[in-house]
Amino acid sequence: MATFSIPTKEKENILNELGTANKAFQLLYPGDKPDRQPVHTVYGGADLFKSNSAEKMGRVALTTLLNNAPDFVSFAKAIGIKGFRKMPVEYNDIQDLVEKMDDFTPEERKEHKYWLPYTVYHKVIKKLETEAIEDFRIDFEDGFGNRSWEEEDAIAVQAATECAKGMKKKSLPPFIGIRIKPFTEDLKERGTRTLDIFLTTLSSLTKGKLPSNFVVMLPKVSIPEQVSALVKLFEVIEANTEIPSGTLKMEMMVETTQSIVNIDGKNPLRQFVDASKGRMIATAFGTYDYTASCNITAKYQDMGHDVCDFAHHFMKVALGSTGVWLSDGATNIMPIGPHRGESLSIEQEEENKKVVRRSWKKAYEHTRHSLYKGMYQGWDLHPAQFPMRYAAVYAFFLESYDEAAKRLKAFVDKAARATLTDDVFDDAATGQGLLNYFLRALNCGAISVDDALATGLTIEEIHSRSFLKILEGRRKKA
Repeated sequence: MATFSIPTKEKENILNELGTANKAFQLLYPGDKPDRQPVHTVYGGADLFKSNSAEKMGRVALTTLLNNAPDFVSFAKAIGIKGFRKMPVEYNDIQDLVEKMDDFTPEERKEHKYWLPYTVYHKVIKKLETEAIEDFRIDFEDGFGNRSWEEEDAIAVQAATECAKGMKKKSLPPFIGIRIKPFTEDLKERGTRTLDIFLTTLSSLTKGKLPSNFVVMLPKVSIPEQVSALVKLFEVIEANTEIPSGTLKMEMMVETTQSIVNIDGKNPLRQFVDASKGRMIATAFGTYDYTASCNITAKYQDMGHDVCDFAHHFMKVALGSTGVWLSDGATNIMPIGPHRGESLSIEQEEENKKVVRRSWKKAYEHTRHSLYKGMYQGWDLHPAQFPMRYAAVYAFFLESYDEAAKRLKAFVDKAARATLTDDVFDDAATGQGLLNYFLRALNCGAISVDDALATGLTIEEIHSRSFLKILEGRRKKA
């Protein structure tokens, strides 16, 4: 018979005190958001933005892919998808392989050694045809430049008008927002003015309705007061327009060493998030401003530099389990050939292909490195980069699909049988992490619903996006 030495009342007092601390911690670190996170953000100058920009950029992206990689073999070789070294090199052999793969049943194709590059290539085509852009930022900062105040005022009105048209035509990407100028001392007035004009114009045209997943990007944040100022401006704009209170959300950019370690030797990112009063949904890394702030010369200002890895890890440590999304930066070498026009020679066309493929490969490696570090979102600066982006993401998820599916199925079965205390499973964070893998892969098109169902989950469970809700549902059924 078990005996105890801790008096019941003393035990209750100790555990109640611990419970208060545990619950406070859970509020600070609720875990990763199960909501859909876009795999990229496309930045485009506000002066060029139109209601149908996403459609036009999608067509450019698809044309770039088909012109520079007309089959899965050439695409795999261009970017370096797993298995590309053993692929045929002669034109006739390549065509024979393509025709053979096209004629296979899905089951036969899945067993073939080139299933991965074939599948990635065709998924990329489908993505570019249906949803080429996941997230777009109407840019009034680096992608816009310094213009006269009259010109920026007019473009802010124009961009808001086009945004309202896009809402009506349902032609906007699923995520969209604006990037204003930073709240540094010399640019704070201009950033505020553009924010006010854009949102006031948009609200007047839509009766206070914003596009789905609309966000305001604040660049070059260095002190919490800059975030606080934006939140206060949100509150004033909401109070003086038809935009409902609390609707406006923000994200910030990490672009200086001071946003990684401040004057006290502390990481200030959590302070920035707290200053947003719950409005901060994401932080994005600015590769080139950050490397410049580290005195890296232009030749080596690159996403693969060690100083970027250092900053990324700090971002993940500071904001892990807070629900704030992290995004990596961009590769600034564009996949655009040097020769333009319709009457190019064969030599010029081949030179263009070499330039495009070389840029794709570099960006593909950068994106894979970001994914390896757990940075599931990045920037694209030109539609010619989109094929590379989706190829990197799809290959990343598909390479480990079988193993992840087995792990999640086994984990859910084990967790559902485990003893739950207060409806909380001890390893819920691990389960949510595995579930998030499939949600990310499903959202971007890397896998299908049928692929996700192979984990043993139901459609309803997948749509719940919550590991704890899945366990609760299975517990009730049991």
